[in-house]
Amino acid sequence: MYPANHLIRRGFSLLEVLITVVIMGISGALIVPHLADRGGLEVQAAVQQLVSDVSWAQCDAVASQQYRRLHFYADGRGWCLIDVTDSSFADPFDEATAQYSDDPWKTRRGGGDFIVDFVADERFTEVAVSAVSVASGGRDVTFDRLGGTVSAPGLGAGAVSIELSDGDVIWRVNLAPVTGRMSVEKVS
Repeated sequence: MYPANHLIRRGFSLLEVLITVVIMGISGALIVPHLADRGGLEVQAAVQQLVSDVSWAQCDAVASQQYRRLHFYADGRGWCLIDVTDSSFADPFDEATAQYSDDPWKTRRGGGDFIVDFVADERFTEVAVSAVSVASGGRDVTFDRLGGTVSAPGLGAGAVSIELSDGDVIWRVNLAPVTGRMSVEKVS
């Protein structure tokens, strides 16, 4: 049925197997470290979330012509956005009585209050707010009706820096005095 000089091939040669194993080994050596460094990606995503929320707070303060305040939790688990009035401006943050801003996305944070909680969000399990430095002290950044930072009604605030970390990588978000202009830098 087959010509005498035609051989039936039923497997791979040793050379073909070796070449395949070498290619797979090289591919694995290049890809696996990127897959294992998920924490670096988590903290980068958290930084993007923070930048987005700072921008939202500034824009919402301008659009509503009301104060908006980002409060960073002392335990590092995240932040929340609250509405502030002239009469409540100096009131200390109280988690139970705070007037939280409405979460406009409704799905990202479960709807309702504008709260970012890394402990409750499986995307950010390794991330924490590792440092908050506010020139006027405290853990709050308040935006006025022009989107700038203020430490009291009508009084511009100093510089602010917020660091997010996963234990290995630290990113810092800086807010310029008065204007609230943002910059982001990788610290380590």
